[in-house]
Amino acid sequence: MSNTAVKRAHPWLWVPSLYFAEGTPMVAVSAVAAIMYKNLGVSNADIALYTGMMYLPWTVKPLWAPIVEIVRTKRFFVLCMEFAMLGTFLALAFALRMPSFLPLSIGLLWATGFASATQDIAADGVYIASMAPQEQANFAGVQGMFWNIGKLLATGPLVSLTGYLHDDRGLNWFGSWQVIMLVFALLMGLMGFWHLKFLPPGDVAKDDKVALASAFTTMGQAWVSFFKKPRIGTMLLVIFFYRFGEGFIEKMGPLFLMDSRSVGGLGLLNTTLGHINGTFGMVAYIMGTLLGGLLAGRYGLRRIFVPLAFALNVPHITYFYLSQMLPTDITVITTVVTIEKLGYGFGSVGLILYMMQQLAPGKFRTAHYAFATGIMALCMMLTGMISGSLQQWLGHKLFFVFVLVVSVPPIMIAWLAPFRNPDELVDS
Repeated sequence: MSNTAVKRAHPWLWVPSLYFAEGTPMVAVSAVAAIMYKNLGVSNADIALYTGMMYLPWTVKPLWAPIVEIVRTKRFFVLCMEFAMLGTFLALAFALRMPSFLPLSIGLLWATGFASATQDIAADGVYIASMAPQEQANFAGVQGMFWNIGKLLATGPLVSLTGYLHDDRGLNWFGSWQVIMLVFALLMGLMGFWHLKFLPPGDVAKDDKVALASAFTTMGQAWVSFFKKPRIGTMLLVIFFYRFGEGFIEKMGPLFLMDSRSVGGLGLLNTTLGHINGTFGMVAYIMGTLLGGLLAGRYGLRRIFVPLAFALNVPHITYFYLSQMLPTDITVITTVVTIEKLGYGFGSVGLILYMMQQLAPGKFRTAHYAFATGIMALCMMLTGMISGSLQQWLGHKLFFVFVLVVSVPPIMIAWLAPFRNPDELVDS
């Protein structure tokens, strides 16, 4: 009996919360940590290197994805990892009070990253196993929207809260960020208890008594079958380069907005940066993801994939404009950043659906989706790690010229993206 035939809670009771809980810790590790370290006096180059390397868990998660595929249920792993992150965020809050906060915080962020990456595997497995392809497409916008609500909550209101605690309440930056880590811990705990009640199991292990050793045989089979998929080489190029330009902006964009005008930045305070991300930026992103998901469900991904890639990459011109003109009017800055968020939200749906519908289908769909997202994370890791040093070498103005140049290949490669026939999807 297929898992989609098993009675489950309505997707609205678990898809939003599942992807909120998936997006929040990942962004805390990959993006919010960069803002935290900026406030704590770490250089742009070091911030990019440290936080860029933290993409490694998402890059190598295919190594243990097959174990999640056959041991227990996907729900089991989601719950375990959410409660584990409750613990790591609590520990991180206390680590910020220690004299050796930098290595301690980096270590705990790495631990959070590995738990979050494992949660990603299981959460995506629940989504894929519990929903038919048309339902997946219909909820792709919801999935992306709530993943990014987690992201925008973390980079918006919570960043603003650090500014309020520091500027208005007199806490130092260490104390301000300690409060935020406690908030992250609370969110993970709440999501864990919610999913205890409403999250469906996903695929149940084929043989619940299988020895763990057999998981490694399954792992090998999953890897071999993945690379036997038709046109897999070109498909992996599409996945790697789709977010290539964004990989350079992810960390340097916020740091550019925060850097002083004496070094070519806009000099925004945490409160202002959080307000931009958490208000107009959030609304624009949500509108973009919903529109992208609706259009993909109505017209099919094949027909709108290039427009989605175009929408993701062309708005990078907004940071080029800001770096060249250095506007002081906060309305202008907010408008420009909002345009970038709208395009990013609309375009990001394309990659999610491409991985889910073109690479994941087959016997090892959870593992194969994890493999695909690992390739995506590898791009974000490599671009993020070098973005800080590149920005310090070029300066902000030339750096965003460079970003515009590297945003062209993703659109060209999306044009060449192969789409597999239904019979190939079943047999892979």
